[in-house]
Amino acid sequence: MAGCYLSCSLTLGRAGGPAQRGRGRDSRPTPAPGPPSWASWASPTSAPATAQGPRPALDLPRDPACCRRPRLLGRIPAPTAVAGGPRGLHCSPDGLLFLTAGATPCVHVLDLEGRSVCHLPCHVPGAGAFVPEDVVVTAAGLVVVSDLVHGAVRALQHTARAPQGRWVTVGSFSAPRGLAVDAFGRLSVTDYVPGAVHSFTLGPDLAPLAPASLLGLEGPCWVGLAPDGGLAVSEEFGDVQLFGSARQPLGSLGDLTGHRFGSPAGVCTDAAGGVIVADQRQRQVTLFPQVRAPICLVSEGLRRPLGVACGPQGQLLVADAEDGDIKVYQSHLELA
Repeated sequence: MAGCYLSCSLTLGRAGGPAQRGRGRDSRPTPAPGPPSWASWASPTSAPATAQGPRPALDLPRDPACCRRPRLLGRIPAPTAVAGGPRGLHCSPDGLLFLTAGATPCVHVLDLEGRSVCHLPCHVPGAGAFVPEDVVVTAAGLVVVSDLVHGAVRALQHTARAPQGRWVTVGSFSAPRGLAVDAFGRLSVTDYVPGAVHSFTLGPDLAPLAPASLLGLEGPCWVGLAPDGGLAVSEEFGDVQLFGSARQPLGSLGDLTGHRFGSPAGVCTDAAGGVIVADQRQRQVTLFPQVRAPICLVSEGLRRPLGVACGPQGQLLVADAEDGDIKVYQSHLELA
């Protein structure tokens, strides 16, 4: 990989488990669900038609959902220099954590044992420092952040003249917050004030290509990938909206499953295609499988969960902004 990996000048391998151990609860394993199908989110057979066509709905099993509790493996404290709790969280396939936190003008890079690998100062010559809101890393190793205060999305570009990297503005928006990137390098960014999600790719010169926008959202904060090229977008005091690979609306998780959110925040997808959502008001993390009712994964020990991510071995990573740490849980797929 290029990007941050070059600037850190390290040979990367798979990171191990967290060094700090914590206690957690084990729960009784549940029967494995049937093969998931993303089309289940948009099955028109159990919902009335609307003026725009059939309203998507999820056909859920009639038996009540069990509450599986992944075991807490440990806690990774935010770096000591951070003024504020962790917020944006990205976990690379190598097991590296890219973290934004508080009002600190840099991106911290840690391994899964909490050791600092490097940090990427966020500074633009002539403009000064900026505080990154969220962070993602493309498959090519390009680090991309959102800058809410200056209304920009920036990428860390490495050149012969700037081997340590320089931040390049790749998009200007009203209020960019959450970021997501797919396997093909297509970026998505939530734009809070106008209620939009913008998507684009980057050319070799980092110029944005093929821009597209989703409109009509209410306070979009975080965005995550959904199976088959879709998106899941959390609205700050509302719901989590689902979109298909062609960015067609599939409905909301609340409407499809009957789940009531408090203030949904970070969103990610597990290896089985389930959508995982952190709720900072309800202080819990919930799994929305494709063909089953919602499952509460974590409801104890969280104070203000914001970012969520899945580790390379299925670990659940939760950035707790009020506790000031990243909680690492065992893979819930091990409990199936």
